[in-house]
Amino acid sequence: MMEIFSCLARTEDDMTALAVRLADRVGAGDTLLLSGAIGAGKSVFARSLIQTLLHRTGQIEDVPSPTFTIVQRYAAGPLQIVHADLYRLKNSVELDEIALIDDVGAALVIVEWPALLPDWIATEALSLFIAEEAAGRRVTASGAKPWAARLAGFETDA
Repeated sequence: MMEIFSCLARTEDDMTALAVRLADRVGAGDTLLLSGAIGAGKSVFARSLIQTLLHRTGQIEDVPSPTFTIVQRYAAGPLQIVHADLYRLKNSVELDEIALIDDVGAALVIVEWPALLPDWIATEALSLFIAEEAAGRRVTASGAKPWAARLAGFETDA
């Protein structure tokens, strides 16, 4: 995995703007792994990305954090979106029970707290690590070479 970009999101609006720009570069079959401390902005990023994709198909929908439901599914036209929050899962058996792995490779899969996922998913995914800094949140993206090519020229100023 290589670092693809790093940017500072000073405000929640900056985090939303980053997600809106990334929405142009993701689609079916992509997996995004969101990591960072509680309150870092993972859900804000995911919500903004999903709402952007839904809005493009004329849908306006509330996008809650799936902290308690574990998985939320959306349809943005033909694009299936799966948003998972694995924070409450204890082991890979529970991961199997939610059938998230079945969606990888077909839908746009966005996973918060991805530590329980098999390594083969991480090697193909775009990983976004969100860390608090004095001036806001630092978002660092890393992934395999195909992601680097797809995100070439991606604006990193939030």
